[in-house]
Amino acid sequence: MVSYTSNEPMNKEVPVLHGTLNDQSLIYLQIAQMIEDDILRQVYREEEQVPSTNELARAYHINPATAAKGLNLLAGEGILYKKRGIGMFVSKGAEKLVKQKRKAAFYDGYIKPLVREGRSLSLTGAELVAMIQQAIEEGEQV
Repeated sequence: MVSYTSNEPMNKEVPVLHGTLNDQSLIYLQIAQMIEDDILRQVYREEEQVPSTNELARAYHINPATAAKGLNLLAGEGILYKKRGIGMFVSKGAEKLVKQKRKAAFYDGYIKPLVREGRSLSLTGAELVAMIQQAIEEGEQV
């Protein structure tokens, strides 16, 4: 039996997807982040197919257009690529791209604000580095 809204079989098994949606950010961004997370964990390796928009829509009970927006965002960044009529696949070097993207976001979202706050407290660079080193050491003891 085939669905009237897509050419995929209605009884098709929904893939195992990792992550849950929340109200903290836009759904398509969460979809993109979950795919990135799975690439970093090597759930999806280079040249492997990721879930289709319809599979994502069924699994998360969202509009297929929303799922497509998340996948297209990753395709626009070179993390995924489209094989016409087949689906989206993980690009060569995708893991490295995701790491670079996340390191840049970490720098902008955490390091720059940390340095700004350190300046407002009149901390020297050496004091700030010592505090970071202390936090690293404390984290290793946990």
